[in-house]
Amino acid sequence: MHNNILLTSIGGAACLSMACGCSQQAAHTERPNIVMFLVDDMGWQDTSVPFYNDTTPLNRRYHTPNMERLAQLGVKFTEAYACAVSSPTRCSLLSGMNASRHRVTNWTLEYATQTDAPSDALILPNWNYNGIQPDTVTSAHNTANATPITSLPQVLHNNGYYTIHCGKAHFGARNTPGADPSTIGFDVNIGGGPNGAPGSYLGTENFGAGTKFAVQGLEKYHGTDIFLTEALTLEAIEAMKKPIAAGQPFFLYMSHYAVHSPYSEDKRFVGNYLGRPDEQLGDTLNTSEARYAALVEGMDKSLGDLLNFLQSQPEVAENTIILFMSDNGGQALNNVRQGKANRDQNYPARAGKGSAYMGGVREPMIVYWPGVTQGGTTTSERVIIEDFYPTILEMAGIEHYETRQTIDGTSFVQVLKGDTASTQRPLVWHFPNLWGETQNINEGYGAYSAIMRGDYHLIYHWETGQLRLYNVKEDIAEQTDIAADNPDVVEAMAMELSQYLRDRDAQRPSFKATGKPCPWPDEAISR
Repeated sequence: MHNNILLTSIGGAACLSMACGCSQQAAHTERPNIVMFLVDDMGWQDTSVPFYNDTTPLNRRYHTPNMERLAQLGVKFTEAYACAVSSPTRCSLLSGMNASRHRVTNWTLEYATQTDAPSDALILPNWNYNGIQPDTVTSAHNTANATPITSLPQVLHNNGYYTIHCGKAHFGARNTPGADPSTIGFDVNIGGGPNGAPGSYLGTENFGAGTKFAVQGLEKYHGTDIFLTEALTLEAIEAMKKPIAAGQPFFLYMSHYAVHSPYSEDKRFVGNYLGRPDEQLGDTLNTSEARYAALVEGMDKSLGDLLNFLQSQPEVAENTIILFMSDNGGQALNNVRQGKANRDQNYPARAGKGSAYMGGVREPMIVYWPGVTQGGTTTSERVIIEDFYPTILEMAGIEHYETRQTIDGTSFVQVLKGDTASTQRPLVWHFPNLWGETQNINEGYGAYSAIMRGDYHLIYHWETGQLRLYNVKEDIAEQTDIAADNPDVVEAMAMELSQYLRDRDAQRPSFKATGKPCPWPDEAISR
């Protein structure tokens, strides 16, 4: 435990008390409110807040003043990571498990339906395409290809929190309990279902009503000229009023559909970008890029509206933690954006959503904890999405809880308290699947697993047995494969990755030609 803060329990509530007389530290006698603000498909450079060494052209393209405001209040993480696609990240966030353990390794939608692209070479594993489920499920229907968990909101609910889900869920397949966030510990569900995108962002189009991507629960806005991001924000603010009035701590999971496609036009902001010259592209922004930038600015307005609501009640604001994160890298393909695919969209990182490269997994992350974080600070300590589970519970002062699942995440509370000692632990990604939009192995797509330790990032491609090694400190764009020059590093990291996966009984593909499993990464070295 860090020596600046002492966590104790008084009358069932966590008390933050001064252990060293730090003047910036505010003492609270009640559990903090917690807002988890998750953005969908937002790349690490899709913001005016720089998350790299210097401000980039992309930072100058986007306008996110409220992210800037949050960064001035809290700690900016320049090395924050998630899975490369949506559902695995969300399942890791709510379970504390690495994707290799929970096995929801690709995106979910329909019951008993894999969403992988077809392959002539690989038999893909029978992964958990029905998603995470509440730990109370027992029927064969609800446990088949699913992972029952004791969820983060359930633990918070059991410890007195009023839990609110607002926006995108996408962690349980249709016609399972997990498709409805209210089954896994949320007291309120606003707009969350099995769909991973909105049918439409427009109230005039009823948010896609009548399609499999319809956003449910916002019928009162149907036919009105309102954008989905705004409607969800209004509903989140309304939902927070109940626990605030009752003096009950709350957990708001503000999980926006933005900035995922479709790129509906947000008339409030699109005019700020249409036809605007862009220094990176050397061209004016096209319609898709302008609409995307407007989605980003609308998301940022939502963050500002939540901050304004909380700060209108200072006693609430002083006891409310805000965590900002994205669920995977930004889209990097030509069919939805402008510029050279896999190069411009998440520059200077390579590739994007779905890829093992940095553009697919590196995220914008900010945490503000009143009285604890020092405003305007930056940390390069690495965190990954499953770390949020133990971190949020430690923030809430919940020390004694039992879970059905094994927790892989590590709390980063000490980092927030200013402890700069790096853990140097490895980060691991596991995607034995085929994402539907591309299978370009050269750009890091296809079935892969990866590990990052120190300056090195090792990527293993299951189909080819290829091991690629990059020094991400010197080569963030991952343009130079240095595996051939560093065989000892490759061998050591391949062994560590393989052991990590074996320890979690991770699934792997097999070859169609032989029916045999693809070699583990350490086995591929000797082939």
